[in-house]
Amino acid sequence: MRTVARKKGWRSTMLGELMAEYLGTLILIAFGDGVVAVAVVGLTESGRTPPNLGGSWLLITWGWAFAVALAVYVTGGVSGAHLNPAVSLAMAMKGDLPWRKFIPYSVAQILGAFSGAAIVFWNYYRAIDAYDVQHHILSLASAGGGATFGIFATSPAPYFVHLWGPLLDQILGTLFLLLFILGINDMKNLGVVGNMGPFMVGIAVAAIGMSFGVDAGYAINPARDFGPRLFAWIAGYGHNAFPGPLGYWWVPIVGPLVGGGLAVFVYRWFIEKTLVERAAEKAKQSAQSKSENVLNHGA
Repeated sequence: MRTVARKKGWRSTMLGELMAEYLGTLILIAFGDGVVAVAVVGLTESGRTPPNLGGSWLLITWGWAFAVALAVYVTGGVSGAHLNPAVSLAMAMKGDLPWRKFIPYSVAQILGAFSGAAIVFWNYYRAIDAYDVQHHILSLASAGGGATFGIFATSPAPYFVHLWGPLLDQILGTLFLLLFILGINDMKNLGVVGNMGPFMVGIAVAAIGMSFGVDAGYAINPARDFGPRLFAWIAGYGHNAFPGPLGYWWVPIVGPLVGGGLAVFVYRWFIEKTLVERAAEKAKQSAQSKSENVLNHGA
């Protein structure tokens, strides 16, 4: 009996992975930018907190942590849930992602981030308008519009007069992010129990936000910043989006890519090679022990 070959569906191709990366990054930004919107305009303009009180930095850092963890839980089984071109670059350098997938993954992530920002803007534009009226801000593109632009993308702290500080901040923050991801996912290391990996990555993002977040807003992800920045520019934020303060727009792209790439070498040199060598030595000792037991029994 002749068997009929089943036609390969698109879900079993790279397109299925790209759809997962798109949706995962959309979720990441919808909840990440969403918590910033709540902190900046939502709580005060809705009357749920006293005027000018707003939300705290801890609300933002924990909100981003949950956004990361939940997005990875939703999509990780399909694509690995990189949701970040810096992660995709690191995985390609490590050999876990074919290089031909790096650009498509990055494009899907940027599109997902753009869509997530659009959702947040649609949901909170009334609160943004109310905030602008209350603070006498005439347009999103004005200097005052920078306050609500921060809902969508990042900018350097006002104490910087050039971009070297924010660039180094982004390199360092993403270096730590990838070190944590590589360590959490390395089963030669301590590993994580069950499916706790995504939760622990969320904890890592919270830690980075709490310890290294204020200099430049801890984008640590080119898609997370560029996609929403592009949407904000289209929505009318003008120079607040491009080129941004001090021409900042390129820093959250270049810095994370450099930091992510460096993390691969740092983790490999300090940790992974030691783990591999110790595992090989342990296997060698085990083989010698078995061989000695066979000889002893034979004797």
